[in-house]
Amino acid sequence: MRTAHSVETVRAAERALMAELPEGALMQRAAAGLAAACADLLPRVYGARVVLLVGSGDNGGDALYAGARLARRGAGVTAVLLAPERTHEGGLRALRSAGAQAVPVDGAAPVVARADLVMDGIVGIGGKGGLRPDAARLVSLVRESGALVVAVDLPSGVEADTGEVLGDAVRADATVTFGTYKPGLLIDPALTYAGAVRLVDIGLSLPPAPDLEALQYADVAALLPEPGASSDKYRRGVVGIAAGSATYPGAAVLAVAGALRGGAGAVRYVGPAADEVLARFPEVLVHAGPPSAAGRVQAWVVGPGIGDDAARVADVLAQDVPVLVDADGLRLADPSVLRGRTAPTVLTPHAGEAAALLGVSRESVESGRLSAVRRLAAEFSATVLLKGSTTLVAPAGGGPVRVNPTGSAWLATAGSGDVLSGLCGALLSAGLGGVDAASVGAYLHGLAGRRAASGAPASASDVAGALPAVWRDVRG
Repeated sequence: MRTAHSVETVRAAERALMAELPEGALMQRAAAGLAAACADLLPRVYGARVVLLVGSGDNGGDALYAGARLARRGAGVTAVLLAPERTHEGGLRALRSAGAQAVPVDGAAPVVARADLVMDGIVGIGGKGGLRPDAARLVSLVRESGALVVAVDLPSGVEADTGEVLGDAVRADATVTFGTYKPGLLIDPALTYAGAVRLVDIGLSLPPAPDLEALQYADVAALLPEPGASSDKYRRGVVGIAAGSATYPGAAVLAVAGALRGGAGAVRYVGPAADEVLARFPEVLVHAGPPSAAGRVQAWVVGPGIGDDAARVADVLAQDVPVLVDADGLRLADPSVLRGRTAPTVLTPHAGEAAALLGVSRESVESGRLSAVRRLAAEFSATVLLKGSTTLVAPAGGGPVRVNPTGSAWLATAGSGDVLSGLCGALLSAGLGGVDAASVGAYLHGLAGRRAASGAPASASDVAGALPAVWRDVRG
């Protein structure tokens, strides 16, 4: 599992390790990893033109020591000093001893224009509020040069703990981060500024509970339900789908598709789209309603395409089984009922729905996704899956937020969220907890989106159809 830790946690771990090491040893570890990563990105080090953008903190010191290492291997290295009087002294001495040069900001233009690689050491993980004007002008020169940009620890100008970008920031082709991932490197919008991220182990001892975590193949494979010799359709999990309306029957069909492809032993459908559901999936058990009279289920999905049928939503929420609420269900659900449920509840809003639930603008949710998903989980006592370019899953009782590393821009298509709801509902019915069901569902859904699209448009039905293949890939 990939994990990320907050600035405060990283700082504490660094202080503890520095107390055990000779002075400067930790920075040398970071610089060695940074220099090696840059060397890997260059066609060759000897003769390469490398420019360092050096701020006043330890981030600039990392860049200077790494630049000295590259200079000793034959690179032509120039450091642009944004604050000459506050530049890391040891790093600057090492750079000059290696035969490299340093110039002030007003001498940056000609060296940046010829650079093969630019190392961003302007601001470290403690930076706030975007780049200052002189740094922003320098970064604009870098952008015009077309040089390869490598960020030191994280791109300057992005918020390490939240992934917010509150002003001008560096857009890196690659980021070399130290000790652990920083939350901002895994969350949009900062994620798009980081490029390819490489983690350098510098020996930090970190607490077992991270601030952010991302499942990988092995984690998902371990969580996927698998029927045993004694399994029957009921033991595998029965999921109820309360979705669709006369206006939106397709939402019911797609949610059912996600549930069937998500491993449910049986699917019970309640709603006015029974004919459409049965025409596509004759194995589904249909009922006229209300949901509470449809028969035993281990979990419910309510809301996709349900229109204004508040009674169906209320009936589902009154049942003492896990419930996933999506789409229209988020608008129709009584907040006090959501907060008062004792069985697990999963909410799956997109940014607009999250904004309506929180009473804020959509823009504020999109720019601060991590804080928004945490606030939703706390306010509604529910697991929250916040959909979007970076899908986040926050647990109801606090703890690490999961970020989904899979997906494709082609998933931004009508009905894709209905498939995800059914898939997550099936995993809930199989016995997975809210956080696991939501994060595993998002992971598989993202893989299915990639497979279905393969670089071309794909429909939500295509995504549902690709789920068995990606399930096999993960298990294999």
